[in-house]
Amino acid sequence: MMDFIVCHYAEIGLKGRNRKFFEERLVDNIKRNLNSDDFEFVKRISGRVIIKLSARGASGARKEHITTALQKTFGVAGFAFAMSCPQSIDAISEIALKLLSAGKPKTFRIDAKRSEKNFFLTSRQINEKAGEYVLKNLQTRVDLNNPEATCFIEVVESYGLLYAEKISGPGGLPVGVSGKAVVLLSGGIDSPVAGWYAMKRGITAVFVHFHAYPYVSKASIEKTKQLAEILAKHQGEVKLYLVPFGEIQKEILLKTPEKFRVILYRRFMVRIAEALAKKERAKVLVTGESVGQVASQTIENIGAIEAVAGMPILRPLVGFDKQEIVDIAKKIGTFDVSILPDQDCCSRFVPKHPATKADLARVENAEKGIAVDELVAKALKSAEALEFKPPPR
Repeated sequence: MMDFIVCHYAEIGLKGRNRKFFEERLVDNIKRNLNSDDFEFVKRISGRVIIKLSARGASGARKEHITTALQKTFGVAGFAFAMSCPQSIDAISEIALKLLSAGKPKTFRIDAKRSEKNFFLTSRQINEKAGEYVLKNLQTRVDLNNPEATCFIEVVESYGLLYAEKISGPGGLPVGVSGKAVVLLSGGIDSPVAGWYAMKRGITAVFVHFHAYPYVSKASIEKTKQLAEILAKHQGEVKLYLVPFGEIQKEILLKTPEKFRVILYRRFMVRIAEALAKKERAKVLVTGESVGQVASQTIENIGAIEAVAGMPILRPLVGFDKQEIVDIAKKIGTFDVSILPDQDCCSRFVPKHPATKADLARVENAEKGIAVDELVAKALKSAEALEFKPPPR
């Protein structure tokens, strides 16, 4: 019976004196993402995290659920369902034979790592003795370079843990180790991917969506709620602010040059998002902008938009092309929701000929006829905050 899971990480191992903080957050996040009935304990041990499965968790019926949960836990580079045994070479060899016999491989390899230095054999000696036992009892041969099957052995503290299959995790850093950010979530393809990447770098994401209801339908609001639910599976719980933006657009439409509309929309969004960030004690904003993808995302326009920001704006997708972003959206499960038809607040009032190389002074001059502070305050007062948790596993 596979009664343990061994979780490995990559970047966390390079964190020096801060490593304990990262490991503890990873342990907490694993516990949060798993169903509490599926494990007895989760703990860090000798440069890895081990999960002792309960009788329910060790049953085959729960393997898919547990796998899905760990594949959404940032900081986990890879993991394996493992069989445990006493720390004796005879017990280890028996389990190695059992694991390798299942697939009847023509070639095999033993890959042992001994972290428990009180164990009387070295890693190499474990390889040799377990391999010798397998050769005596199974019609196979050793291939150290390209084997059909590998039995991995980890000797840690009081455990001997063996497995023959590794499963890839999402990598990155545990959510929560890098502080908090407000992510502008449009409902399109790009911004959910940007939010996912922010989480992958250990950031706790708070989302804000700007909508033009009742000037348009609630479709973009409903889409964004669905996206928040999907992204909550990676973070554990997310907050989403819904901010009415129609009145601001109306003012911009009536009082400013047409070509600057999108830039002015974005400047207001940054102001409002920054105010929410201060409320949430977030230190940065995150957007789904990718240089050159649309008219508002030229270097000049990005500069004109960012000029109103008093905190850093992170753009995780800055070097991605559209197809790369689409591929990631499909991988993380947001694509099908993002392409549902809607009328987001920017597409509703887009000018025919938007400025692509906006001059900041001219943009600021165009904005002088608008009561900026009053409109921002009104939008913030009307903002609605929702919270989303992932469904029980």
